[in-house]
Amino acid sequence: MPDKPAAEWPIDESLVRSLLVRQAPRLVAPDRALRLAAEGWDNAVWRLGDDLAVRLPRRELAIPLIRHEQRILPVLESLIAPTGVHVPAPVFAGEPDAGFPRPWSVVPWFPGGAGLGIPRSRRTGWSDPLARALAALHVPADADHPVNPFRGGALATRDETVRGRLASLRERADPGSLARAQQAWDAACAAPPWPGPPVWIHGDLHPGNLVADDTRLVAIVDFGDVTAGDPAYDLAIAWLAFDASGRAAFRAHLRGRYDDAVWVRARGWAAAVTLMLLAHSDDNPAYAALGADALEELTHEG
Repeated sequence: MPDKPAAEWPIDESLVRSLLVRQAPRLVAPDRALRLAAEGWDNAVWRLGDDLAVRLPRRELAIPLIRHEQRILPVLESLIAPTGVHVPAPVFAGEPDAGFPRPWSVVPWFPGGAGLGIPRSRRTGWSDPLARALAALHVPADADHPVNPFRGGALATRDETVRGRLASLRERADPGSLARAQQAWDAACAAPPWPGPPVWIHGDLHPGNLVADDTRLVAIVDFGDVTAGDPAYDLAIAWLAFDASGRAAFRAHLRGRYDDAVWVRARGWAAAVTLMLLAHSDDNPAYAALGADALEELTHEG
């Protein structure tokens, strides 16, 4: 996870509006203002009125992520929506054209804000809806699911990278905290692997990809890394999002669904994501803070 890359293509209001006029004119109306909402690592997001957003790739590597969302999100929406948690299934799948030769989407805009801005102490209310949403998501995936070489596979495939980050952080982080992260990773690598078929996983589940209205969870967003594999990768959210009481509630809502080994691997994946954030968030204070907070949460096995 390098620091946020520069956009490879300029995306401005004129471009977004012209795409809408050419391909989705029914969505263009005088009462639908168009304004930039966010520029992430992979995509630019423009709000379209109060209820929609236009999502466009800002670099080449993001093109398959948009395609994955266009193809898979309708399937995942059918699984998750009955739980009351929203997902941004496209209402319009834009195609490459001469003005913007890349895929793009119009998706719902959900009221609320990024979960990253809500203090951990106020997130316990998310535990039940998030548990229900993940239980609904973690079912055997279609055989042609998107493949992600970094998410949801065997921990051994990331061992060299994780240990390299541990070494690189030795002079920047508390030694005791790093030792806890290493212990979590070592235990996860030694745990039995996922014995079942690959299940759908979000693949990038952290508070920045949750939409919340304070204590109420509204939506799970940014499914560009969607893939299938070990559900432990998503369950790392227990340490990335919650404090001890929220984590206990989250795990209680999932009691009986996952065995102990899944939670050992989940804590290991939380350590891996935490080290990634600490090593590569110098240009993003919010994610650096998430890494620092999650490092402290790794003190707790449960």
